[in-house]
Order: sequence, then structure tokens, then C-alpha cells
Amino acid sequence: MEEFKMESEHKLTLELVKELWAKTYNTDGKPDWSHILPYYDDNIYFRDTIQEIRGIVEFKEMTDRLTERSKDLNMKLVKAVQQGNDIFFEWEMTISYKKYPSSILYGLSRLTINEHGKIIEQRDYYDLWGDIFDNIPSFGKKYRKFMKKKFG
Repeated sequence: MEEFKMESEHKLTLELVKELWAKTYNTDGKPDWSHILPYYDDNIYFRDTIQEIRGIVEFKEMTDRLTERSKDLNMKLVKAVQQGNDIFFEWEMTISYKKYPSSILYGLSRLTINEHGKIIEQRDYYDLWGDIFDNIPSFGKKYRKFMKKKFG
């Protein structure tokens, strides 16, 4: 897929990741991955709490679904560090679906950069249901109480 090739052979760095992610989620509330997709390897492996995706075509389809589903989506990078070929960043994502109020999801992403400077693996960690339920009056407290009682 030629449209996803990098225009230049710059390797992804911590500073570049911060710059790219800041642009990704702040385009009038609608996410736009067009500037960052070239930094993903064609064989990207992505996993989060909901899905497991292999390949740039499936990854782009996932980003398109997220854009279509959300009315508004913004991301704030809280902290970011790099250790070797891994970049970790903590984030707060505010998402508003078409029929529901805004929810803030708190998470962490790990990007693994290959020898060509592209993202070969991305793992996102977050508590999807807990963060969403926290925004529903009275239900969030019941959910947290249940989780503490059953899991700790």
C-alpha cells in the first residue's frame, strides 16, 4: 500500500511521537491519523482491551471506525518515556459518542519501533468499562464497589 509509505526515512523518536499524537486527536474533535499512519510498519501488530489487529490495512480500518463512532475525541499526553526501541506514554482520552455524554479514559500505550524506525507493535492498556461507568451517576460507584469486593 504505497499511500502509507513514509515521505522521508526519519526514525520515530520520543519527541516526534509527542508531536504526532498531539496532532492526531485535536482536529476539530475528530481524530485524524493520516500524518501518523506512514510511521506504522505494514505488518503492525496492535492490541488493546477490545481487539487484536494485524497489518496496516486492518489498523487503518480500526482508526476509521473510531472516527466514525465518535462525535468528539481528544487526547492529552501526560507522560512519555523511551527505553531502547520502546516508547511508553500515559494518556487521558476524552471521547464523546454520538448518543452518550463524554467519558474520560485513562491509559498507557507501548510502541515498539523496528530497525527501520517504524511502529511494528502497539499495545494500549486501559480500563474501558470502569472509565465509562464512572461517568454514569450512581452506577460508577456500584461498579467500583463490586470490583473491589470481587477482585481486591
